[in-house]
Amino acid sequence: MTEQAQSLDLITMGRIGVDIYPLQSGVPLSQVETFGKFLGGSAANVAVAAARLGRSTAVITRTGDDPFGAYLHQALKEFGVDDRWVTPVAAHPTPVTFCEIFPPDDFPLYFYRQPKAPDLEIHTEELDYFAIRATRVFWITGTGLSEEPSRSATLAALKARDKAGITVFDLDWRPMFWRDPEEARPYYAEALRHATVAVGNLDECEVATGVREPQACAEALLAAGVELAVVKQGPKGVLAVHRDGSSAEVPPVPVEVANGLGAGDAFGGSLVHGLLSGWDLAETMRYANAAGALVASRLACSSAMPTPAEVDDLLARATP
Repeated sequence: MTEQAQSLDLITMGRIGVDIYPLQSGVPLSQVETFGKFLGGSAANVAVAAARLGRSTAVITRTGDDPFGAYLHQALKEFGVDDRWVTPVAAHPTPVTFCEIFPPDDFPLYFYRQPKAPDLEIHTEELDYFAIRATRVFWITGTGLSEEPSRSATLAALKARDKAGITVFDLDWRPMFWRDPEEARPYYAEALRHATVAVGNLDECEVATGVREPQACAEALLAAGVELAVVKQGPKGVLAVHRDGSSAEVPPVPVEVANGLGAGDAFGGSLVHGLLSGWDLAETMRYANAAGALVASRLACSSAMPTPAEVDDLLARATP
């Protein structure tokens, strides 16, 4: 177990569930007749995205003790993600998430995570701290800070990690999981003190920092403690600023959008791949943008995560 843990490129910690997506586009949920079932949840999707790019990955999370939980174990294994830290919670059902698909930019999400999602029942005393310290990249999400005991477990994992290797905080702001942004800010600030990389869109950066202008967001995230701030700007692309003074602003890769959900998780898995590969900021951001664009052009999230050949092909076609 120790050797396996040391060899892992990435461990993510946080949300998992079953995505129930319409197989019809442009149809309201009340009228959809057919659905597809997919592995979902940002932490799980990032692990899948990095695994598709050849990285060894695992996820720390929990499911219900039910058929959907069994499905998620099966899906993780099929994607090549280590599921040893995915454990059942008898008291709560595995969450499901529905969406509506109105391209190019309207994809409402409906989370069924009541009375409580199992992935918020991660306990401090159950964590494998050796593995958390040993992995090359450790990735946590804002949702994991939204409720106890997951909040304490997430912060304990960050403190144990103590900035060893690369520690990514995916700001992952989901307003339905919090009473208001003011409640989230102190926990976000604590997580930023222990992370080396912060990733978020403008809404998420505003929750974390109180500012919204991209360069100001990046500077505020660096001031909060990270070494690298990655600010996603939607149609304006992505801005990455490093504490060493280097920066990159990269436009998005144009595609015909089928479903924008999951693009950010593909971006995240590819960001991990680029950081581990030692690429410069501009190359890493171009690659991550292309991976995100590929997923946006497909229906699903997890099963849509691209291979290296697919990302390379899109980059070659997108380069003038």
